[in-house]
Amino acid sequence: MDIRKIKRLIKLINKTRIKEIAIKSGEESMHIVQFSQQKLSESFHPTTVVKDNLSESSNSHNQITSEITMTSSSNTMDNYPLKSPMVGTVYLSPTPGAQPFVEIGQKVSIGDTVCLIEAMKIFNNIEADKSGIISACLVENEQPVEFGQPLFLISQ
Repeated sequence: MDIRKIKRLIKLINKTRIKEIAIKSGEESMHIVQFSQQKLSESFHPTTVVKDNLSESSNSHNQITSEITMTSSSNTMDNYPLKSPMVGTVYLSPTPGAQPFVEIGQKVSIGDTVCLIEAMKIFNNIEADKSGIISACLVENEQPVEFGQPLFLISQ
């Protein structure tokens, strides 16, 4: 595919509400995904409030800004954020309709699979890198996630 056509396609996607497009021309194919920007406060508390806001951007397209507000108190538990190691789509269970890999309150050990992230049509096991108890799930099933985005909170 011609690079000029690709650049025009990206500009078109940025000007519209299209979030994902796949094109195949002969033996060549292209898949473009536009991810939302996410903002996370840095203080954590076991009680989590998740709020989605739609805002109109200067480019005349909607961006979803997810704010996860977590307040700290003088008696906070030590919550460790398990972060996404890649960009992709998160899956909380191995198959549709199956039980999730982990639930809030469940004990996990280092190496336990907590979810899957699909990136470029490959499903990647995401494992706990710290032992503890799942105190919060910060994502929903089949939600796009960014690199470094917190997925779960693990308490000691």
